[in-house]
Amino acid sequence: MKNAVNYKLYLVTDRDILKDRDICAAVEEAIKGGVTVVQLREKSLSTLDFYNIAVEIKKVTDKYNVPLIINDRVDIALSIDAAGIHVGQGDMPAEVTRKLVGCNKVLGVSVSTVEEAKKAEADGADYIGVGAMFPTTTKDDAKAVSINTLKEIKEKVNIPVVAIGGINFENAALLKPANIDGIAVVSEILGKEDIKAAAERMAR
Repeated sequence: MKNAVNYKLYLVTDRDILKDRDICAAVEEAIKGGVTVVQLREKSLSTLDFYNIAVEIKKVTDKYNVPLIINDRVDIALSIDAAGIHVGQGDMPAEVTRKLVGCNKVLGVSVSTVEEAKKAEADGADYIGVGAMFPTTTKDDAKAVSINTLKEIKEKVNIPVVAIGGINFENAALLKPANIDGIAVVSEILGKEDIKAAAERMAR
């Protein structure tokens, strides 16, 4: 599974954007629309609530054979046997995370510079998330990354590169020259009335 991950359309969840809509139903619609990886990001839930949601989301992702990545929480990722874990620069170091999850789990790391990207690869990352590419409302502390830097990162590492941060239908094409492996999207899919149609549009 680990080496066969298709990062083309990477969905990051955000229940604030969904408002009162059901997260499991939303994720299923997004997968039906072409999402190839799902990252469950829950910054404000208790451990028990995060665990319970993760169990339910994994039933959906397993049904469609789509990898589920857990953001930040190694304990949750291991307890539900998720496909992998994603850590940021302020989370558990990638090198330590790799030791904890073993070699069979996917490890993703958020980076915004060439140096961070090279270090993430050396520390055992399977892919990197680069951003924020464009202004974003879902992450207030995200540093801005230029398309030139994205291109340079892609040239300097041998692992898949996924762009994240404010990516929508209008600006996604601007990332083409960087020849990246995928785009990560939050509100451009989950913020839309018709989630499946929004995912199909982004997948195209």
